[in-house]
Amino acid sequence: MTELLVKLFIRDSENTKDASVRTAYGTLGSATGIILNLLLAAFKYIAGMISGSISVTADAINNLSDAGSSIVSLAGVKLSAKPADKGHPYGHGRLEYISALAVAVLVFLMGFELLKSSVDKITNPVPVKFNWLVLIILIVSISAKLWLGIFNRKLGKRINSAPMMAVMKDSFSDCLATGVAALSIIVSAFSDINIDGFLGLIVAGFILFTGFNISKDTLGVLLGNPPDKEYVELIENKIMSYEHIVGVHDLIIHDYGPQRRFASAHAEIPSNIDIMEAHDVIDLIERDIMNEMGLLISIHMDPIIVDDDRINALRQMTADVVKEIDETLSIHDFRVVEGPTHTNLIFDILLPHNHKDSHEEIINQINEKLSKIDERFFTVITIDHSFH
Repeated sequence: MTELLVKLFIRDSENTKDASVRTAYGTLGSATGIILNLLLAAFKYIAGMISGSISVTADAINNLSDAGSSIVSLAGVKLSAKPADKGHPYGHGRLEYISALAVAVLVFLMGFELLKSSVDKITNPVPVKFNWLVLIILIVSISAKLWLGIFNRKLGKRINSAPMMAVMKDSFSDCLATGVAALSIIVSAFSDINIDGFLGLIVAGFILFTGFNISKDTLGVLLGNPPDKEYVELIENKIMSYEHIVGVHDLIIHDYGPQRRFASAHAEIPSNIDIMEAHDVIDLIERDIMNEMGLLISIHMDPIIVDDDRINALRQMTADVVKEIDETLSIHDFRVVEGPTHTNLIFDILLPHNHKDSHEEIINQINEKLSKIDERFFTVITIDHSFH
């Protein structure tokens, strides 16, 4: 069904990097969600009135809220597709994340309203009437929501859409919520025990938990999650694959929305090659990464000495000393300034964010180890922090 809808409503569906294609995917997902949720809300509301079940009626209102969420998602996809302008030079891609956060807010509101209704139903119980039609409506609803969740997951993965993944989580949560409502109806057929209000509390818990997960994922992106390790390695390996590149560090990736990533990096190049040739290599890397990965990257060129045995030996010695202190540490931008009474070793250390030692402690440990090798060694160390 998913492939059929994609073929019917999306032209050039494989070209997901194109803004108009992404918008078409978002429109298809949102429109499908709006139509399906409105139908489910109408049928469930009727079922709730017939059975007198608060959990069924609340589930109907939840579907109505989901239709509103789909409208918000559609607005987010449409607005995020706007091109960059003077006030927003990086585009409007983060509006897609903001719309996902708005979906989370709607889910939270629905959860709290259901929580209040369920408490009221516990304190003022009303008998629940068993009805086969009501049960069938709920079973069909579970199937429809399960399909909608899978549908949004497929589309969301194709275009890396946060709102669609949020709708997917909400849909799967709704399957559990509707299942609990169906349980209330089934229990009413075999017992006079009224558990409807208590089951409503469980449904509210599912909904609130879903809202929490959606907001956590979305806020993480807005605040600046680290990029995927695989994505970082892909970029670094790509840079390292070019002639004359002997090292890469200080890779920073900024996320301004799906298909709107910008990056910067430092590439180490032998200092003995022609400056024009080195510049040409850097230009080629930046252009190829843009064409192949859709990533606008700016690469700073760091010249390093590679044809001096003395400097190479000192670099390796320093790297080994740093690794002895902590395997997670690494050095770059290594330089040496020789003097009559001492030798300055100048380098940067890349420090993970979760490292337990302070900068001063790390530098002191390095100096202590190097002085044991040769008391004439002095260091000038800059501490860098990893951004991934």
